[in-house]
This record gives sequence, structure tokens and C-alpha cells, in this order.
Amino acid sequence: MNAQVISMLIVAGNTLCIYLFLIIAIRILGRRQLGQLTALDLLVLILLGSAVETAMVHGSTLLRAGFVSATTLFIANKILSEFVNKSKRLSRACGNGPILLVHDGMFVEEHLKRVGLTHEDVLQSIRAREHADLSTVRFAVLEADGEVNVVARDTHEGTKEQLGSP
Repeated sequence: MNAQVISMLIVAGNTLCIYLFLIIAIRILGRRQLGQLTALDLLVLILLGSAVETAMVHGSTLLRAGFVSATTLFIANKILSEFVNKSKRLSRACGNGPILLVHDGMFVEEHLKRVGLTHEDVLQSIRAREHADLSTVRFAVLEADGEVNVVARDTHEGTKEQLGSP
């Protein structure tokens, strides 16, 4: 094999390794809605792109290295998406699935920590759906696409505190 082909195979391999690393890192660190990204989150995303770019293209400034890297990302993403769609276990491992954030007007703390959301993040999403506070919420669910959906309580229901529950 000639040196140019080997160089492009290295670019594809590096790109694939970084892609898999970033998927795992994002899964471990949690997910947010794109609309909920803070300035700091956005800065980290921009810096991540810059930090991994040189390694992905193996230090090459050639246009073909960029094309090989981009093509590798598209193909790897398509393949991973197909596997995730076909496997429930892989889907759960990649964080694709609804996550309960509020149950009967109470935060589900363990789930909030797992997805990296604060009480204020969830309250903001709840208010955006025209609910004044948690007392009006039966369920708030973080969907796979990052959207928070809210199911309202019936108006005659009370919270656990209002009903005298421990």
C-alpha cells in the first residue's frame, strides 16, 4: 500500500476512535436539551471540536483528510444508529429512552443526577409548558430527543404533602 492510502486509513481509524470516545463520554456525563446549553457548555463543545480535530486528521491539512474524517463520522453514526434502533440493550446503554424527572410533583433526584440536570433546568422546562410549579405536575419526562414532556395532575389531586402522606 502506498503512503497516502495508509495515511487516510489512519485518519479514518483516529476519527472512529474519537467518535466512540465522545459517545461514551457524553453518555457518562449526561445529556441536556440543546436549548439548555449554558455558555460554558457551548464553549466546551467548541473546544472539544478544536481539541480532537488534529488527532482525527492525523495532523494533515489536506482536503482529502477532512473528507475522509467527515465520511467516517457519517458512516459510523449511520451504523451506530442502525444498531441502536435494532437493540433495546444498546439503546438503553446509549441513553436513548425516556427518563422520569418528576413523579407526582417530586423530583427524581437519582435521574436528575444521571442526566446532569438541575432542579432549575427542570422547573424552567415545566414553566415553558405553562405549569406554575411542581404541584401541578404528575410526570415530567426527558425524552430521547432532549425534550421535556409534562403530564399534568388532575385538578382534584393533591401532592403527597397536601394529602398528609409521609
